Amino acid sequence: MGCGWLQEIDMQKILVLCPYPEGKAASQRFKYEQYFPSWQREGFSIEVRSFFDEQTWTILYKDSYYLKKIYGTLKGYLRRVLCLGSIGQYDVVYVHMWVTPLGPPLFERIIRLLAKKVIYDFDDSVFLKGSRPKSMNLNISNIAGKSTYLIKYSDHVILSSPYNLEFCLRENLQSAATYVPCSINTDRFVEKKQEQRDKKIVLGWTGTFSSIAYLDLLKDALLSLNKIVDFKLILITNFAYSFDHIDLEVIEWNEQTEIEDLHKIDIGLYPLIEDEWTLGKGGLKVMQYMSIGIPSVATKHGTAINIIEHGKSGLLVSTDEEWIASLKNLIEDSDLRKKMGSSARKHVDENYSTAAVEKYYIEILNQL
Repeated sequence: MGCGWLQEIDMQKILVLCPYPEGKAASQRFKYEQYFPSWQREGFSIEVRSFFDEQTWTILYKDSYYLKKIYGTLKGYLRRVLCLGSIGQYDVVYVHMWVTPLGPPLFERIIRLLAKKVIYDFDDSVFLKGSRPKSMNLNISNIAGKSTYLIKYSDHVILSSPYNLEFCLRENLQSAATYVPCSINTDRFVEKKQEQRDKKIVLGWTGTFSSIAYLDLLKDALLSLNKIVDFKLILITNFAYSFDHIDLEVIEWNEQTEIEDLHKIDIGLYPLIEDEWTLGKGGLKVMQYMSIGIPSVATKHGTAINIIEHGKSGLLVSTDEEWIASLKNLIEDSDLRKKMGSSARKHVDENYSTAAVEKYYIEILNQL
């Protein structure tokens, strides 16, 4: 009993303040959450406090439910107020995205004042004040102001895209920032079985409603492609979507079946609007496709350029004509799909698996 007491004293305590319940949001699941076991092995104890509870999470990105969303947001603020008194008990406060979603960075300032050390972890280019994808939290909040404050005053900043590293190093008062890529547990995201030779080739895309604008970019190209080659399109989403003249299946995302659903895809799609906002995206969709051993076709912009080895593990394109030609080539050439898919899986294993990325988080925590 005495030894256990000493062990508890020696453990460093981390408080994680995040927007969503644990295990729900991709921006949390494929970043820091999957490393909790390794943090604990390193001697850190972890407590997670999300802003939104699970009940609010289930309706947060659905149409209507306005009163429930307001009630859930008020509950979130109450939880944040109640936790302020214990902030000083933790060795590190780990903030993902923001402390609270609305208004000026008031709670962020209070946390900075009370906390011994603060790590700020963000996704996308949330510090930009310009236009951005449709999202409830982005449209009604001052997330750019909150993010800018946390980037400046945190003891360390963790970001998902190398394109934001220079900005963070310049803006952070301690010049303490690290690019840590999203990562895939390749023990869970296993390679798909060999496809049946006589089946229709499936193009696939996975994403949430905030990414609809990117999916819409492919409408003209896919309609043109459909006139010259046969294929099926699968969307793994949390929203309804229609696509006239295309053989379309929409699958509601479910954590229990996400690997099985991804395995239905033969070629992954990753379209992006070529703007400053998307430079900050971590390329998670591409990593998911690559992890199951299928080739990806992606917009030649942002982090995807760093992840995909063009012509080897996938293809990078810029125009509708290039989308059409690249997809047609992959649909018609099974050997090319197999070769690129195998190379993609190997590349993710070596560079973007949890085993490969784990060390970066441990180094940052031990520095503090």
